[in-house]
Amino acid sequence: MREAIEKLVRRMPLSFRVLYRQFLLRVIDLEALSIEADVPRFLGQFAGILLMYSLIRTVGGFFLFQIHPPTTPADLQMLSWTFDQQFIWTTMLVVGLIAVVSWDNVFPDRRDAMVLSPLPVRPVTILSAKVAASCAVIGIAIVSLNIAAGISWPLMLSGFAGAIRFIPAYWFTLVAASAFLYGSILTIQGFAALLPRRYFLRLSATLQLCAFGGFLAAFFLLPYLTTTDSFLLAANRSMITWAPPYWFFALFNQLNGSLPRELEWMAWRGWAALGFAMAGAGAALFSCYTRTMRRTIEEPDLLPARRGAGWSLPFAPALQKAILPFSLRSIVRSRHHRVACAFYLAIVFSIALSMLHAEWTSAAARTLSPDFLIPTYMMVVFSIFGLRAVFALPVSLTANWVWRITQLNPSPKYAGATRATLFAFAVVPVLVIVGALSYPITPAYQAGEHLLVLAILGLIGIEVALFGFYKVPFTCSYLPGKVNIQFIFWGGLVVFTAIAITAAQFEVGVLGHPWQFAVTVVGLGAVAAALWGYNFYRARSAVLYFEELPEDVIITLKIGSIYNAE
Repeated sequence: MREAIEKLVRRMPLSFRVLYRQFLLRVIDLEALSIEADVPRFLGQFAGILLMYSLIRTVGGFFLFQIHPPTTPADLQMLSWTFDQQFIWTTMLVVGLIAVVSWDNVFPDRRDAMVLSPLPVRPVTILSAKVAASCAVIGIAIVSLNIAAGISWPLMLSGFAGAIRFIPAYWFTLVAASAFLYGSILTIQGFAALLPRRYFLRLSATLQLCAFGGFLAAFFLLPYLTTTDSFLLAANRSMITWAPPYWFFALFNQLNGSLPRELEWMAWRGWAALGFAMAGAGAALFSCYTRTMRRTIEEPDLLPARRGAGWSLPFAPALQKAILPFSLRSIVRSRHHRVACAFYLAIVFSIALSMLHAEWTSAAARTLSPDFLIPTYMMVVFSIFGLRAVFALPVSLTANWVWRITQLNPSPKYAGATRATLFAFAVVPVLVIVGALSYPITPAYQAGEHLLVLAILGLIGIEVALFGFYKVPFTCSYLPGKVNIQFIFWGGLVVFTAIAITAAQFEVGVLGHPWQFAVTVVGLGAVAAALWGYNFYRARSAVLYFEELPEDVIITLKIGSIYNAE
């Protein structure tokens, strides 16, 4: 099998193979990477996270199936339909987020136009290589997310005989739903790219935010319908008509032979949507590669600033007046940073949407409980460390050198400006969101007390995030693959869950007791002050750096490794 695949690959044109490898490694902007970047390892770690998620869901479902086995055909159908919708919903969410994170990757950018246009490479070859690279990334995500459940669950639900039809139908539906979603994004983005590029760059930010919001809202707010009667309710008719996940759920059951006749129209709507999405994506890509590829050279990818009066913080130090607007404009105007920041903020907003959904579905008066407090802790942590990770991506080499040659202040002042930026862009938005979600909480003063605790925890999180961070945001190259993301993600999740549960139970106990709450606030403030003092002391002797490069590579220049290889 492997030899056949290699033989097939060798038959492809050399230009296609070279471009495919380059585009596959350009999930992250190459100008943002250190020269020692290990992109394949970086992608493999994310695939490992999805694979672990699939294994956890599979094992959890297996134990649930053993503890509460379905006893009637109606129970079995309810369990099967819940499983189908869960994994179709999750797959469409992941593919949608990948489509937004890889925004513009399929379309020609300024680098492609400048480098590839003079070469004897046909636009169709460039297009084919980009589409193949994007499909490879999406395929890795689909397989990693469903490899465990996509085989074991069909066997548990329908047995070996039923799984012969269940498994192909299931995987085809996942591919079809992903193709529809990705094709729809390409269609919208491609026809928007036909506008003058300066208008497209301004519109692109809005389209990305709308796409993120739509995917998250659909995932967290669409209910699972597990009976035929629930699909036939007049109250659900409008929702089903305009919600694509239900169409592909019906398409799967049509292929599996388990779709009631009353729901056939949903499956045919899914087939039609898939066809329109593929046709629209093809037309949009053809138009961009034949009409707009050379026009991209005329304008840069960094969105030009609009004319108007500038803004600055009135009472902030001069360095903060420079770094805060620079950071904000980097996130808003640069598509790479906008997408990276939106990826982490998507986790924050997904938690907020789940909390909002819980409030809508709860008829009882809301009180502060661990179920409310733990998600707010998660929002602060993901917001701070997500933005801290985005800080490592440089805007451009120009910005790198501008800040490098204008370093006139001591390092602690740069660390203070970074601290203020993190608080303004990571903690304050979360406090606003939690404040809005706390509106129905009774008594109201406890919600205010929790906001104060959350603000102090945000300060502590910022100090922890700034350990060893001696650089200006967005001015240092990024070295992906230098840490084990899987270990940090799952290990941090386990540790954080244990700490969050304990902290939530403790906070519930002190809220409403003035002296206990005051002691808690003073204690947390003392921890934040101690961490600030430690970071300030370390920053006094630190030197700002602008290149992520392992120290041993600078010293040895890899001479030893080259000698050993020979």
